Amino acid sequence: MVQSKTIKVLVVDDSGFFLRRVAEIINADPRLEVIGTASNGKEGVEKALALKPDVITMDYEMPVMDGVTAVRMIMSQHPIPVLMFSSLTYEGARITFDALEAGAVDFLAKQFDAIAASQATLHKTLTDRIVSVAASNQKRVVSAAPSNKPLVASSKTVGSPSDKAASPSHISSTTSTSTSNRASERASVKASDASATSRLSAHEQSDQLKALGPGKSLHHVSVVVIGTSTGGPAALQTIFKQLPGDFSKPIVIVQHMPATFTKAFAERLDRLSPLTVKEAEEGDRLQAGHVYVAPGGMQLMIDKRAGGSIHIHESDARISYRPSVDIALASAAKHFGRNALAIILTGMGSDGKEGAKLLKQTGGAVWAQDEASCVIYGMPMAVIDAGIVSKVLPISDVASNIYHEAN
Repeated sequence: MVQSKTIKVLVVDDSGFFLRRVAEIINADPRLEVIGTASNGKEGVEKALALKPDVITMDYEMPVMDGVTAVRMIMSQHPIPVLMFSSLTYEGARITFDALEAGAVDFLAKQFDAIAASQATLHKTLTDRIVSVAASNQKRVVSAAPSNKPLVASSKTVGSPSDKAASPSHISSTTSTSTSNRASERASVKASDASATSRLSAHEQSDQLKALGPGKSLHHVSVVVIGTSTGGPAALQTIFKQLPGDFSKPIVIVQHMPATFTKAFAERLDRLSPLTVKEAEEGDRLQAGHVYVAPGGMQLMIDKRAGGSIHIHESDARISYRPSVDIALASAAKHFGRNALAIILTGMGSDGKEGAKLLKQTGGAVWAQDEASCVIYGMPMAVIDAGIVSKVLPISDVASNIYHEAN
């Protein structure tokens, strides 16, 4: 583990005050040591290559070269885990997602007043986050870039160029798929899924990559709930770039994220995916082919009555995560039982384990992302170690399995 030695940190920020204060906080933690600082992205790239730190903290808005460009250059030359500092604004969210897509592991809000004060809780949050980022599988993730190709042609017709053209990696096929083609599409997906299974067997992949129990159809599933935290934005983009537009079940996403970020993230996924993605609102009806992102700072619950609906409510202050995967899955267990599928993706901690246990007890299915493709293996490991998972998958195979098993 990286924690067995001092974690070497490079701090990159154009604010002299912020840079000095962050360095002081980091050096006050015996687990960490600042080995260099830089005042712009270009200098940051140069020092990253020369010093080879374990972690880089990176501002996003700097002169000479911005943080997102710097992250891309670092990842292309010598991948190093990066923790971004971001403003809690809509524009800050957009830039932060660009940085995460470029290869950054995680982000923290840039709060000048709080960083200036002697706030032990905030300081511990910063140092703990650096430690977790240092322990990430970032190098593996960057070296194995996921495919952006859809499993089958998209069935969602794109409207004006501004709807989807904002992302150059968007699925190339934008023509509407006729009903007569659906059977052949499904056959193609099944064939590719079978091929992937045979490849796993041929290469004697880890047992984690195989179903942990007898295979069974999940066509009775009426809702899919995906829970994730650190590394989630990139993992979710991989899934929704691949999942075809004729997927016939509603999907709920619970991603640990600030309140100002979830709307921007939903819009980003909507541009990338043939499915319809939105930030969930109180009273939303669960519709086939629609994806609902739990709003940050709140709790989301789903109810099977009245055809299936979403309820958003204020969070109890005692609950650490807002939104919480446990709470969403507990509601799925209560109202959907065997008709719900939970998928736990990359993330710190164990949020989702207790809710997944409840879902399993009521007959629902639980899948998890495999360790090798996780940025942080905490959340998937928690449900796997609990013995409640029926399938463990690399992130590149999640979409094909959802489509094949639950569509």
